Amino acid sequence: MEIDLVAKVRQRVTEEKLADSGDVVVVAVSGGPDSVALLHVLFALSPGFNWKLVVAHVNHQFRGAESDGEAEFVMELAKKLSLPCEIGVIDVPAYIEETALNGQAAAREKRYEFLHQVAEDYDAQRIAFAHHADDQAETVMMRILRGTGPSGLVGMPERRREKKVELIRPFLRIYKSDIVNYCAQHHITYCKDSSNELRKYFRNQIRLDVMPMLKQYNEHLPESLNRLTDMMRAEDDYLAGETEQVLRRIVTFQEAACRLQRSDFSGLHVALQRRLIKLILNCLCLGMDRLEFNRIESIRELILQDQVSNQVLQVDDALYIVREYEAIQFQTSAPSPKPYAYAIGSDTDVLNLPEIEAKLLCSWMPVSSLETAALLSSATDVFLDLDQLQLPLVLRSRRTGDRLEPYGLNGSKKVKDMFIDAKMPLSRREVIPLLVDASGQILWIAGFRRSKHALVGPDTERVLHLKLVLK
Repeated sequence: MEIDLVAKVRQRVTEEKLADSGDVVVVAVSGGPDSVALLHVLFALSPGFNWKLVVAHVNHQFRGAESDGEAEFVMELAKKLSLPCEIGVIDVPAYIEETALNGQAAAREKRYEFLHQVAEDYDAQRIAFAHHADDQAETVMMRILRGTGPSGLVGMPERRREKKVELIRPFLRIYKSDIVNYCAQHHITYCKDSSNELRKYFRNQIRLDVMPMLKQYNEHLPESLNRLTDMMRAEDDYLAGETEQVLRRIVTFQEAACRLQRSDFSGLHVALQRRLIKLILNCLCLGMDRLEFNRIESIRELILQDQVSNQVLQVDDALYIVREYEAIQFQTSAPSPKPYAYAIGSDTDVLNLPEIEAKLLCSWMPVSSLETAALLSSATDVFLDLDQLQLPLVLRSRRTGDRLEPYGLNGSKKVKDMFIDAKMPLSRREVIPLLVDASGQILWIAGFRRSKHALVGPDTERVLHLKLVLK
């Protein structure tokens, strides 16, 4: 059944507000049947909408004389319609070599860059593309095969804002056969792109091989896929709205960081949990390459784990998830360790050290209960003469000006210099525990070096044994 293409597009433009009266519309015209038909249809509609059309064509220089011929064809077509025409000549092969992008991605990037420039030059409000319903079905099939979530099944939108203009696709509900029939009916000539037959491009493989094969099982496959996009678009819009409400309710924003409470997050449906993580990452202006399923799940599982109290998950170079008991923070820079100090009293037998994911075992005993060989200290063990200590003891992080009098050496040395000499990583320097008595004397740098004070000797009667154990 033949459709009235002009009437169909008029209806979509009006219902979906694809363009307003008086708009300047840049029409992307490759020279193929889809874009040439789009130009003719928009030209037919322009008097009624008072549009000013601008023809834009990009010569990607992929196909030599064939590409040049398409550019000449589009210029002649624009001239026949008395429309302004802008031709962009871009050396995409050179750009591919420079950026290492694949051919289609590189061409798209440079094409959109050119179209936005034309729109800016003509103060255009819209850029029109000729993507049609079969393109939409192919796009969804490509995403299914590559792996996608519900948002990917939405497909291409009929309209979306990019930079300062609206990108519109008036043909997105129209199938290729209707477009070709329209061209034949109105004796419209167009170019044929030989690269459309090359199976080295994934989309071509989908169109030439996958879709025809699957149509053996469902001859209306493109229509079925497009109905799927309609359903998923409505559901995606609904869930996106719900997620934004959750974001406003439970997430607080700081500079380059977002913060929420674990209890608020764990009460959400798993679908909202995943979407909220994606939305937070987008709010932090992180790229879509960070949004794959496994990455989202690793973040979600960290938040939900009951046994974790304090942890930092470095997702990549620009994303850190910091968990501090019930508080979860997403941030784009490495967290600075917070100073800490824990008192050690005579009744302390175990001290948890979440900053280094370790615990300190404390044993208070008479020296007679220990064999002489057991009194030898190591990096993670220290034996102290309890009667030489000024209690209470404190296990704390490093402070500016800290000095240690190392066992076996004369004089004292800055703790900072000792760490530098040992080439200790900065991240470890900030969290390594220092044992200090009530006078401020540093007795032991846990796991690193002890001081010459409170050594166990022949006159020692009571011993404090400290052992650092990693969890």
